[in-house]
Amino acid sequence: MAEPADASARLRLARSHNIGPVTYARLMARFGDAARAIDAIPDLARRGGGRAPKLADPSAIEAEREAVARLGARHIFIGEPPYPADLAEIPTAPPALIVRGELSLFERPMVAMVGARNASAAARKFARDLAHALGGEGHVVVSGLARGIDTAAHVGSLDSGTIGVVAGGIDIFYPPENEELQIDIGRRGIVVAEQPPGSEPKARHFPYRNRIIAGLTRGTIVVEAAPKSGSLITARQATEFGRDVMAVPGSPLDPRAQGCNLLIRDGATLIQNAEDVIAALDPFGRGGVRQDRVPAPVPVAEDADDAARAAVVELLGPVPVVVDEIIRQSGVPAPVVQTVLLELEIAGRLERHAGGKVSLTQ
Repeated sequence: MAEPADASARLRLARSHNIGPVTYARLMARFGDAARAIDAIPDLARRGGGRAPKLADPSAIEAEREAVARLGARHIFIGEPPYPADLAEIPTAPPALIVRGELSLFERPMVAMVGARNASAAARKFARDLAHALGGEGHVVVSGLARGIDTAAHVGSLDSGTIGVVAGGIDIFYPPENEELQIDIGRRGIVVAEQPPGSEPKARHFPYRNRIIAGLTRGTIVVEAAPKSGSLITARQATEFGRDVMAVPGSPLDPRAQGCNLLIRDGATLIQNAEDVIAALDPFGRGGVRQDRVPAPVPVAEDADDAARAAVVELLGPVPVVVDEIIRQSGVPAPVVQTVLLELEIAGRLERHAGGKVSLTQ
């Protein structure tokens, strides 16, 4: 499928400072296309009491697009095929992704599998066998191309369909020993990146990667994880997105199993084999057919006057607060509140947090 006609403008908007996924979605909903949204940014920032953010350089955007094409990859944009429908539903869905491989895999049911990098040999074998069995039942296995459980999950599902989500650029191999595996997935499965080519993975990139893994899939399986591991972050994000969380139990004497056991204690589905996973994902026996959900519409913002702007700003502070609470207490219509928040964020004065919360930065 061809890219949208305004692909360069969409990518420029997505790469611009202070334009996160939520702001991108609201700008597109309000202005209809990326070019008009870009033109409106300086005025929105002025109304928000700050300076216009630095917009991405058009020449850098074209250089990125050329680099992606040279790598045999392509950009896909939210709201346009073949962007995955389940991922598009999450509140922080990436406006643009870079992908390489068999994109038809996005149309099949997907399940995530994550776990410890220093996983035990038994857990790695279990993950590999479970991924192979799930692939045989028609599921695509999604993971993060890390050492340990991620690698085992990809290897087990390489023949049936696997998706590797990387934290850096699509041309960066991390960890280095997985270079051959990542190349193979790019040929036979799909490699997904949010960062531009050449981006080395940084610590802050991994939670972003994890929310893509959780958002792509109907459910997340955790196989060995410490209580404060990145795998549990992925599980928490899956819960926030309304997706299933499953965990493989382990010995209470093994610290690598404590995270999984805690998840099960807190309500995650206990998994021992592929049949358990399939039953959890498809409890009514619909045969794995995706039950399409209608995404919640993004409210179209309306212009705000000075009185409404003051009423909203007065309720904001350094402590994150749910947007719905601001709407209730201010008495300002929801679309107008969204306008004020949009102006503040573009001006660099607002930060968005998990759970639909916002706070002032200055």
